[in-house]
Amino acid sequence: MGGQKGIALFYKSLATKVLLQVLTTQKNEPIETYLVHTILPNYFSRYIHPRVYFLITSLAKKQGATHLLFEHPYFAWLIVMLRWFTSYKIIVHSHNIESERFKSIGKWWWKILWYYEKMAYRMAHHVWFKTEEDRHYAVGNFNINPNCTQVIPYGVELTQLPSSTEIQNAKAVLQAKYHIDKEERILLFNGTLNYKPNLDALLHILNKINPILKSTVSQKYRIIVCGKNLPATYNELKDYIDDGIIYAGFVEDIDLYFKACDIFLNPLLDGGGIKTKLVEALGFGKVCVSTINGAIGVQSSCTQGRLSIVNDGDWESFAHAVASHLNVEVQNDNSKFYNEFSWENIATKAFHSL
Repeated sequence: MGGQKGIALFYKSLATKVLLQVLTTQKNEPIETYLVHTILPNYFSRYIHPRVYFLITSLAKKQGATHLLFEHPYFAWLIVMLRWFTSYKIIVHSHNIESERFKSIGKWWWKILWYYEKMAYRMAHHVWFKTEEDRHYAVGNFNINPNCTQVIPYGVELTQLPSSTEIQNAKAVLQAKYHIDKEERILLFNGTLNYKPNLDALLHILNKINPILKSTVSQKYRIIVCGKNLPATYNELKDYIDDGIIYAGFVEDIDLYFKACDIFLNPLLDGGGIKTKLVEALGFGKVCVSTINGAIGVQSSCTQGRLSIVNDGDWESFAHAVASHLNVEVQNDNSKFYNEFSWENIATKAFHSL
């Protein structure tokens, strides 16, 4: 999943800047250049078990740690304990405003999480946010010192665009696999499909955007949907085959699909934080059409004409934006995006914020 991938790749780059060790659950099977301790319990109660405090402090003391970095705010009680009884510098790496994310998908207990999340951020020495929007929200609503905050976005490993040969080879693979004609444009959507915001976005494509495209454009195209855990009631989207929909399911190499596609679709209306799949698509130099919600954390000014943003729920405009790019090639430069979103630059920024 995007958040998990983001953590792994961020640590990969951060480990080149600092001596990094990671504590994770026992079920993990890491193969990393830095030291990984698989000692945390697998079960959910690890988030409240007092034993975790002693696991962390004993290992931190043994290894000579100076900073403790927490992914997400779910160990707020532990952060309080560490602030009271130790001298370690505490960093919380926020991936989105969790309480607002759960509010947006209708969870009744979101306000309880809001107070818990507030406690985690206020007790930390530093808080890293994925987007300026999240940082601004936290400073205003949680009363955090802005000098203790920094935007550390999701990134990409690429530092240059794929070659034309790579792109054509990727297209040839998908054309052969899914019987796509060479003149057909490839549109892509991907995401974990038992997550409601992603499933809703897929339904917007199937029932709103694609019907408009079919009735208004002459250019042939196919829409490939990648992602695991599509509910069984949708029957692998077989009812949409005649509408040009290809359900690829979980794919081993999503990079192949990003390289091959011509346009990436990102019609999300819910869910917080930066949308990792949009960042990855832009990293491959793809034209992307997104709602405002889907483009949180990404300024179109750094995409050099690759990102079109439309109002949430305006599917006529969304389809029009897609149609306008079906036969347009973008400039062969992506340097502004890489300056902002390469993992190397992100890790350097995180290091200098300490």
